[in-house]
Amino acid sequence: MNVSHNTDREYAQKLDEQDPLRSIRDRFYINPDEIYMDGNSLGLLSKDAEASLARIVDEWKQLGINGWMHAQTPWFTYAEKLAAQFAPLVGAEPKEIILHASTTVNLHALLATFYLPQGEKRKILIESHAFPTDRYAVQSQLQSKGFDPQQDLKKVDTLDERDVIDAMTGDVALILLPSVLYRSGQLLDIERLATAAYEREIVIGFDCSHSVGAVPHSFSNLYVDFGCWCTYKYCNSGPGGIAGLYVNQKHFNKKPALTGWFGSAKEKQFDMSYQLEPAGNAGAWQLGTPHILSLAPLEGALHIINETGINTIREKSLRLTDYLMFLIDRELTPYGFEIVTPPEPERRGGHVALTHANAVQINKALKAKGIVSDFRLPDIIRLAPVALYNTFSEVWQVVRTLKTIMQTGEYRNYQSERGIVA
Repeated sequence: MNVSHNTDREYAQKLDEQDPLRSIRDRFYINPDEIYMDGNSLGLLSKDAEASLARIVDEWKQLGINGWMHAQTPWFTYAEKLAAQFAPLVGAEPKEIILHASTTVNLHALLATFYLPQGEKRKILIESHAFPTDRYAVQSQLQSKGFDPQQDLKKVDTLDERDVIDAMTGDVALILLPSVLYRSGQLLDIERLATAAYEREIVIGFDCSHSVGAVPHSFSNLYVDFGCWCTYKYCNSGPGGIAGLYVNQKHFNKKPALTGWFGSAKEKQFDMSYQLEPAGNAGAWQLGTPHILSLAPLEGALHIINETGINTIREKSLRLTDYLMFLIDRELTPYGFEIVTPPEPERRGGHVALTHANAVQINKALKAKGIVSDFRLPDIIRLAPVALYNTFSEVWQVVRTLKTIMQTGEYRNYQSERGIVA
């Protein structure tokens, strides 16, 4: 944490004046009555994304089915075209990426392919506090092969890399880990873990939903076997936006365990053969027709991300979260708040998590004052100052509002039950 910060509002305003990305904010739709700090759950709409979506809708209107081959970017290869634009965000070759379906669907397709138990080497290793959909997918894959999740799902209760590596024993067939833990914001050392798995001949994959678009990755230069992620958080593709998956090219000789016609070699797809000839790239893991209307806003969103550069985004993201943690430490710890996000830049993602015994009520009080944050059980408030559209002044205002809520006791006016969507 940078202790050279100070708590004056003028200091935050000075940081904004010096921010090289300050003009990017104007390309997003910002509610003037809100401070939006929930980009780690759903990113805001950009004018670029709106324009690319409008273009696709107009192509559908004008071309109908001819849009598959005669749209500005033919829909038939739209997923591959955008995958090539997406590849720099995860440090992969374009052929190793495909944009497809949802995170959970992609996770099932990948697990079904890469989970190959043999004898005693049959367990799947996960982190015990991983996002629930990862646990559900892993459990169902174990059950589909006749195994008992109570016995064959191996969990580590910490994201200390040393403990995870210690759990990579001879009975583990596959490892699935988050790149960033969704509750605490901790960023894992992917290189260290992937290298350890490789040395032990264990397949390893990562769910990068809470890092892609905020944290640069280098999958192709590491020993990562597979990965998946959503794009509606830091990539701002919209609610339920298209997801992505990565398969290291060394695995292109594998036949996907779950197959569909859009996983065909493109030149063979409309032969309508009953003998599938898979694409010789990550596209082979597509199960069905691309979701064109979900791909469309991602195109515009990627214009902004690639124009800005993921490393530049990461640099500002770290400055924002560092400043936020500084203010919380100085202004809010006397009121019972505790930061659970690691302070080291290399160990944190794009959001900051803080705990409080009255977190549910405090989060409701924040929303009543126009600050959009979120709550996670049992006692966590998550704040995500996003590099592309949040400001240092907003960070200052959020902490000042939290302090006021605690000083006045306003949070006691709200019930302690969370909402259906927290």
